[in-house]
Amino acid sequence: MTLLEQPEPDVVKVSILNEESIILGFHLTKFMLRDVISNIPSSNYVIITDENLPPIYLSKIKENFNKIASEITSAKDKKTPEPRLITYAVPSIRRAKTRDTKADIEDFLLSKTCARDTCILAMGGGVIGDLAGFVAATFMRGIPYVQIPTTLIAMVDSSIGGKTAVDTPHGKNLIGSFWQPKRIYIDLVFLETIPEREFNNGMAEVIKSAIISSEPNFINLENGVSSIREAVFSNPKRDVPFQGAILATRTPSQSLLLSVIMEATKFKAGIVTDDERDSGIRSLLNFGHTIGHAVEAILFPELLHGECISIGMIKEAEIARHHGHLNQVSVSRLYKVLQDYGLPVSLDEKKVKDLVGKKFCSVDKLMEIMKVDKKNQGDQKRIVMLSSIGNTYEKKATIVSDSVIRKILSPSIKILPVTSSSNNSSIHVTMTTPGSKSISNRALVLAALGNGTCRLKGLLYSDDTQVMMVALQKLKGAKFEWKNDGETLVVTGGGGNLQIPDDELYLGNAGTASRFLTSVCTLISVETANQKNSTILTGNARMKQRPIGPLVMALQENGSQIRYVENEGSLPIEITPSQNKFKGGKINLSASISSQYVTSILLSAPYASEPVTLCLIGDKVVSQPYIDMTIAMMESFGIKVERLEGNVYRIPQGKYTNPSEYVIESDASSATYPLAVAAITGITCTLPNIGSTSLQGDAAFAVKVLEPMGCTVTQTETSTTVQGPPIGSLRPLPNIDMETMTDAFLTASVLAAVASNNEEECITRITGIANQRVKECNRISAMVHELNKFGVIASELPDGIQIHGSKIQSLKGPVGGVKCYDDHRIAMSFSTLGCVVPDGTIIREKKCVEKTWPGWWDNLESKLGINTVGIDSGSHHDSIIFIGMRGVGKTTLGREVAKALDREFLDLDHHFEATLSTPIPKFIEEHGWDAFRDKESEILRSLLNTHASDYIIACGGGIVEHPASRELLKQYSQNHGEVVHIVRDMNDVIRYLNKDTSRPMLSEDLFNVWNRRKTLYNECSNVDVNTINTIGGMTVENIVEIIRKTRRTFFISLTFPDITPALKIMPTITHGVDAIELRVDLLSENGDMPSVEYIHDQLASLRRSSSLPIIFTIRSQSQGGKYPDTQETEYFNLLEQAIKNGCEYIDVEIHKSPKLIDNLIKMKGNTKIIASWHDIPGTMKWDGEEVRRRVRTAHNIGDIIKIVGRAKCLSDNFKLREFVEWQQQHIKKPVIAINMEVEGQLSRLLNQTLTPVTHPLLPSKAAPGQLSVNEIHKGLHLIGQLPKKKFYIFGNPIAHSMSPTLHNTGFEVLGLPHHYDLFESEDIEAVKPIIEDIEFGGASVTIPHKISIIPFLDQISEHSKLIGAVNTIIVTESETGRKLIGENTDWLGIYSSIKPLIEINSETIGLVIGGGGTSRAGIYALHQLGVHTIYLYNRTQAKIEELKNQFPKYGIVGLSSLSDERIKQKPPRIIVSTIPATSNIEIPYELFASGKGGVIVEMAYKPRRTQLLEKGAENGWIGVEGVQVLIEQGLCQFEEWTGRRAPRNIIEGNVHRKYNNS
Repeated sequence: MTLLEQPEPDVVKVSILNEESIILGFHLTKFMLRDVISNIPSSNYVIITDENLPPIYLSKIKENFNKIASEITSAKDKKTPEPRLITYAVPSIRRAKTRDTKADIEDFLLSKTCARDTCILAMGGGVIGDLAGFVAATFMRGIPYVQIPTTLIAMVDSSIGGKTAVDTPHGKNLIGSFWQPKRIYIDLVFLETIPEREFNNGMAEVIKSAIISSEPNFINLENGVSSIREAVFSNPKRDVPFQGAILATRTPSQSLLLSVIMEATKFKAGIVTDDERDSGIRSLLNFGHTIGHAVEAILFPELLHGECISIGMIKEAEIARHHGHLNQVSVSRLYKVLQDYGLPVSLDEKKVKDLVGKKFCSVDKLMEIMKVDKKNQGDQKRIVMLSSIGNTYEKKATIVSDSVIRKILSPSIKILPVTSSSNNSSIHVTMTTPGSKSISNRALVLAALGNGTCRLKGLLYSDDTQVMMVALQKLKGAKFEWKNDGETLVVTGGGGNLQIPDDELYLGNAGTASRFLTSVCTLISVETANQKNSTILTGNARMKQRPIGPLVMALQENGSQIRYVENEGSLPIEITPSQNKFKGGKINLSASISSQYVTSILLSAPYASEPVTLCLIGDKVVSQPYIDMTIAMMESFGIKVERLEGNVYRIPQGKYTNPSEYVIESDASSATYPLAVAAITGITCTLPNIGSTSLQGDAAFAVKVLEPMGCTVTQTETSTTVQGPPIGSLRPLPNIDMETMTDAFLTASVLAAVASNNEEECITRITGIANQRVKECNRISAMVHELNKFGVIASELPDGIQIHGSKIQSLKGPVGGVKCYDDHRIAMSFSTLGCVVPDGTIIREKKCVEKTWPGWWDNLESKLGINTVGIDSGSHHDSIIFIGMRGVGKTTLGREVAKALDREFLDLDHHFEATLSTPIPKFIEEHGWDAFRDKESEILRSLLNTHASDYIIACGGGIVEHPASRELLKQYSQNHGEVVHIVRDMNDVIRYLNKDTSRPMLSEDLFNVWNRRKTLYNECSNVDVNTINTIGGMTVENIVEIIRKTRRTFFISLTFPDITPALKIMPTITHGVDAIELRVDLLSENGDMPSVEYIHDQLASLRRSSSLPIIFTIRSQSQGGKYPDTQETEYFNLLEQAIKNGCEYIDVEIHKSPKLIDNLIKMKGNTKIIASWHDIPGTMKWDGEEVRRRVRTAHNIGDIIKIVGRAKCLSDNFKLREFVEWQQQHIKKPVIAINMEVEGQLSRLLNQTLTPVTHPLLPSKAAPGQLSVNEIHKGLHLIGQLPKKKFYIFGNPIAHSMSPTLHNTGFEVLGLPHHYDLFESEDIEAVKPIIEDIEFGGASVTIPHKISIIPFLDQISEHSKLIGAVNTIIVTESETGRKLIGENTDWLGIYSSIKPLIEINSETIGLVIGGGGTSRAGIYALHQLGVHTIYLYNRTQAKIEELKNQFPKYGIVGLSSLSDERIKQKPPRIIVSTIPATSNIEIPYELFASGKGGVIVEMAYKPRRTQLLEKGAENGWIGVEGVQVLIEQGLCQFEEWTGRRAPRNIIEGNVHRKYNNS
């Protein structure tokens, strides 16, 4: 059957604005064309589409159009001419929605003689629909148009409603109109050709429509995930041609897809009909958009619109929950359905982080963006709030305070303390707590395995139970349906008939689910195996550490086929069905680690092939109450377990019979938190849904813990009431065994922290909780660590914790907040403690409470009356791990990096010794190397959990020898963490190690060790740092990208075959450039292609010689270079190595393998990609299609686009500029666009971003036509693009000033046309004509004008205000006019002279001699360096007092003389002298009593060696001469004026020569 034979489709029509103009169906092409030509008659039909669509659809559409148009015209009148079909393809980039693109389309229409008898067909996504619609609205004052949306988001959102617009630089959709389309054809066949992510993107709007309008529609989406996806993504070809076009061939999944999309369109159409111009109820369509649009403004294009709205919907639903309008079950259902359709629900998700890279949504930035929102009412933000699934709180957006929005958006929360008040005792709170997680998970498994339908009431809907439900559905084990607004879950059990799931079961950090499902999955029959033969259970990184070994071993011994996929004893595991399924019979199980192992087997045992006798062996059974709970619940579902002597259980065969209703009681562990809040704050709290008859051991917490601590407790069978004593009156519990309520120990621990009975020993010892070491984290260790941060003394016991109670007033919340280790119970426990800690307590990772009590923070505030504040704690960073051979400097460099990044440093070897209380050599001597490596790996695993953020961790050299350690490091490096390989010359390492006896030497040769480990280090790391023999003097800040004030930037293209001989001239070669290009393809190793090691050494040498950013380029032969095109794999391996080595830029040729490029993009981190294309043959035209295609490709790959053409004549350069200017209006990425050859040199002058340059000292130019920085500046001046400026020094006397030499040298070296001159005058008024001259570029200001110049300036910098003087005038020019700005660089000269010479700490003392304007700069510089105490000496005491008043917080101590007693007691380490050298001041030797290594800065530069400098030198002090300070501040001036790095080496040489000759 051909396309022209497609059947007449069965369509669905939706009314909008009282016309049935929305038409939905499958295969609508012929229907659409016939309808349009018949009912919207026109002479011209113009398809405006995306350039990606024509190859797929256009030829078929044209064929059908011509056929149908001929038929219709013939039927009407043979004289009537047939209409024309014209097509216009818009470039496929999002920023095509501009005024320029609109104008291009309009010009195209006019060129085709289109008039008012034209109809536009907008075929594409939202951009095309908006753009074409706006053209239709204005062309010939309005012509008809038709929407043919081809993406889901356009189908259900942008195509409906008549909003048309273009974007401007000021924002999205700011210019447009309302212009309703005559038809909207929603052909669902288009969805089969869009990427899956684009489909998911559109589902966000479908879900949004359902949740604000119709619960039945929402339920269809919940239950129809697999069917809807099958309708779009089913891989096999359709059984019937044009399947779905007519009802007879439409599959159930296609019908469901059509239904949910129709409902979404119907809802929006109804809203538009009621509010066409968006003035009222239409604002409901913005649910999720207030926050979602703010996220989109930051993260687009990395995140798509629907993905941002998905995140926004969750946050706005949480706001509704916070206000009490929406229950948690509704929030959780929304959360789940968004995840089911592949949409993100949090900015913290791995897939979001992978997409957005280093982009970050700070709360402040989001709040700032939300200020500009059409829904806002003045400065009040309005958000659409839900009241239930399918209903909104109001029929409009509701005003919400900034504090609430900030609280919901913030990743952390600050708990504000209550005050001790007599009123506390009168406060009585009654509240319900979430359903028991333990009972909820058990009930889900029992009901799913049972026969019949069960209504579960009070179910906890949390992360854990959600994971369980999803897994049971994937196993085809049950059906779930929500009733009563989510208060009841109806479970239709599958009777134990399970199937292998299509995908692995990802369980996150849900330990309960992982254990219960392990046994459940052994019930799968081998007959159900499909394409997959096994079930895989897996989870997150922490889950892969949690033990499951005893359970797996018991099942394996019973005949189940279970295999560990990664690490022995933990997930992931693979379970393969066997003929007998779960065999049964006698099963031995160790239950000393977790009672969940026992429950797992108990729950599944009735379905075993034989009756089960479960024998619990080994040590004492932990958490017996949970086993009792399981047995009691099994009996409620019809299976009675018989308990025998000696921890033996007999379980009969059978099937569970589901009760019609099962009520789940409150979670007793969660109930401890509000009761503990009552205990610690002195209020009364009643929980009506947990009492003495509870199945849960934690229900006894109130009676066994709180009552002995001094609380009044009243407990009935079904309720518990606690009244706390006055704040600060809780009593410690000397010893308490919490084995029956282990999860509650955290709550008890925080209460024990403030339990004081005014006796010397206020110690609480909690035991029986050993199993808490293998929960979401090692809870005992974490509790000790976090309590210590508050100043509470706590320590671990063999099976518990010991806590010394403290007075509340002595506690202090950790500055960085409480780390929660992704553990809900830690977060809720410490929030309880935070209720009384003075000044408040920050809880990080507040989201982790969603595991069991997602509404905890809302309840804490609204029910318990505790005030909270949102805290944006986005400053926490993943820890960085250093690896490498022993002796390479990991510890030295690690400490420096930790100090520079304000992080903690931890040495793994030292941590090993502290943890085991034994030196490493002794441990190895007693246990051997293998045991050492095993224990080292175990400790590393623990550290990566407990110290995962804000640490620098240095590992031992052999950490990579152990496979488990390697796997840990690889996983860490792949999950956004940095594993840094430190490299050093091995000869230096050996020399160092021969002197070090602190560690046992390996028995083999170190070179052999290095050769063995080299590959392992590389395998485990994602960053390499070569220390180049300079460990002692390495600076952490040597890789800082210079931010330029000018828009024009350059990079030098090195063409040396070996750069090491040229390192000494590198400072000269790099004059005026912003980056260095290492041309790897031009390197040569003994005349041959360089090895990887050679390239690595060259790069390291370059890094040592310059702080400029490096561009790593391998130019292929086909692109004009020397690297073989055949070695593509090696090409990408080198680029990956460049990324690991920290190169700021890599050049990627866009014609290379797309797959390899994609891999490179994923791993690039902070490295920027320059996506390049060189037209070597010279066939590319700057106004042709090829260059546009190349730019689009480069745009998709790189951060910077580089296109190089070949000029044949001068006009080629003008065409290039026109192209660049057009591109810059449509894309925001920087563009390097130049022409090669001499004819193309003009393009190099005009290019503004990273122009490649050469230098006379290079052996050759990297490309024909390259110019130097000097030549480019001169060329720019000649063509009027770089005007000459005049610079001066104002002051008196200045005849011998070095400044003209300094600045004119810099201008000459860089080819700048400027000139610097003297202007000597006592009268400041004399400078007025000079500074008003249009050619005035700036000036230095010296005595006596540093203060008197200020009134002549438009503004002065903050530095100048604080110092009270100006020594530099900077001229700025902008659209608002010309401004003269006063700056002070004197302090920078002093600052820059001191900083590299001395390490400053809190004890460092500075001394400033003098009281004039320069002394102010000296004081300011010392303060900026971090000096807290500054001695000040001046002969006039009044001047000292004046300066102390000017700098009241700078720690200035006035001295009566330089022999002052305070100097003798605490001598200075830094001296800044600002007095003339001719001053006859006595310099006592006491000034230098702090010892060698102090620093003197002498501001006088005549004579060169003053008395102060000479005496300092005699005492081993470092002296900075006045001329050097002059140079330092002058270099700062030069860079402020020109926006270029000053050529320091040439300037210094010329100034010193001038100085010496004067």
